[in-house]
Amino acid sequence: MVGCVPVGGGAPVAVQSMTCTRTGDAAATLAQVRALVAAGCELVRVSLPTAEEAPAFARLVREAPAPIIADIHYDWRLALAAIDAGAAGIRINPGTMAEKHVREIVRAAAGPAEVPVAIRIGVNAGSLPRDLRERAEREPAAALVEAALRWAARFDEWDFSAYKLSVKSSSVPVTLEAYRLLAARTDAPLHVGVTEAGTVWSGTIKSAVGIGALLAEGIGDTVRVSLTGDPVEEVRVAWKILAALDLRRRGPEVISCPTCGRTEVDIVGLAEEVERRLAGDAALAGSVITVAVMGCRVNGPEEARHADYGIAAGAGEGVLFDHGERVEALPEGQLVDALLARIRAAGA
Repeated sequence: MVGCVPVGGGAPVAVQSMTCTRTGDAAATLAQVRALVAAGCELVRVSLPTAEEAPAFARLVREAPAPIIADIHYDWRLALAAIDAGAAGIRINPGTMAEKHVREIVRAAAGPAEVPVAIRIGVNAGSLPRDLRERAEREPAAALVEAALRWAARFDEWDFSAYKLSVKSSSVPVTLEAYRLLAARTDAPLHVGVTEAGTVWSGTIKSAVGIGALLAEGIGDTVRVSLTGDPVEEVRVAWKILAALDLRRRGPEVISCPTCGRTEVDIVGLAEEVERRLAGDAALAGSVITVAVMGCRVNGPEEARHADYGIAAGAGEGVLFDHGERVEALPEGQLVDALLARIRAAGA
């Protein structure tokens, strides 16, 4: 359990992201946490880079509408401060700390409480032990996995099982190989993602390929899409990946046909308008439905028969359909309004 969120053991894949505001600015960070949660983020990671920001971090833990995970680098004392502040989880890279200090973090996380503070054991190429660095040049994925399993074994020896593992890389092939190797050797929950994936456009593609491939194979218990941009976009992309694999759905899904020489309407504008208005309608934003926007009056309803609702447009007019059945023909300018009205009337 990470706060109130179950991880692993057959629980739904949890979506997480990370704030990019200065943690010491509690008001700004809380605002971003709330925006992330509104977008569907279930676990929020927050950096704690200095002791001076610990009071603000404690306020975040108290007031945030989702479990807060402290992101700790190098300074083990900050991990203890985060645990004292009530963090639901701690993300550490044990390779950057002395083992005795990692042991102190584990002891504090186990604590007297019935539910321990969860720990993510993160491993990357920059924190490998000396004996694995040369191997990493030849077998980067295997080296990452070996380092992660060594730390997992230490945690087991210390009788602490509330941990998950991550072996992310900026390389999609290395990420895939590492998680496949890791999943074959442990039953521990795995946090998956492609680290440093890039800007919103390119990073979305890398993340969809890497995370999507792993989830399709049943590998992964929590995910984070790492993008250089607004973290709310990370959450949106994560949910789209889950929906594409029929693992989890959140909100309406719009399917639309590509443009072609038969298209007689602005199908791009039509699809974007439907998607925008669905997302902006509070009554519909949480509906788990599929809405089709097709650019052919003849074949559209048949091609999108599996959709819950949809429109198929031609030159100046189109048809509204409900679960594959034509409802009525309408002028093109009335199609979107009629579609949304139909969905609202059905209480979707």
